[in-house]
Amino acid sequence: MFTTQRYTAQIAVKEYVERYVDVEGFLACCRECPSYDRVWSCPSYDFDVLEYWHQYETLELTAVKIRFDEAYAGKPFSEEEMNQIMEKSVGAVKQQLSQELYKREREVPGSVSLSAGSCSLCEKGCARVQGQSCRFPEKLRYSIEALGGNVGLTISRLMGLELEWMEQGRLPGYFVLVCGLLKK
Repeated sequence: MFTTQRYTAQIAVKEYVERYVDVEGFLACCRECPSYDRVWSCPSYDFDVLEYWHQYETLELTAVKIRFDEAYAGKPFSEEEMNQIMEKSVGAVKQQLSQELYKREREVPGSVSLSAGSCSLCEKGCARVQGQSCRFPEKLRYSIEALGGNVGLTISRLMGLELEWMEQGRLPGYFVLVCGLLKK
């Protein structure tokens, strides 16, 4: 069904923020997303995003390219089929990356991970919608995008990768999940 290839890069947070972070620009995009103010890992926040970045010195980036084989790449699928394919591929890789990042946090005191995309821990939906606190605050992590980071530009310049997108119910040739570890 798919294969994966891993890419890594490391950059000083100060440099990353200068070159790849546009909080206001990405916040405008986030406002258009159905997760805005509905998922605890997504904006709006009660903290200053740039101050959050600047608590750390180094950003270790990991990208995983999920390449679909010929039976899937570029082929049309129903919404239900697409959801199943996405869960078996992107969902499985994202879960594996999250576990790896939690382990890295334990190995590197003072570090915090940045997830690959928005939070998907709660099967019944985020508690934020009901005005409740996060059910899993110990696992809550923000994504690079949610903190204003331009993932497309990041992987293009630092890893030589380009993003592909789903179009008209067709699976792209690949997806790229990007996550990181912020270190003090």
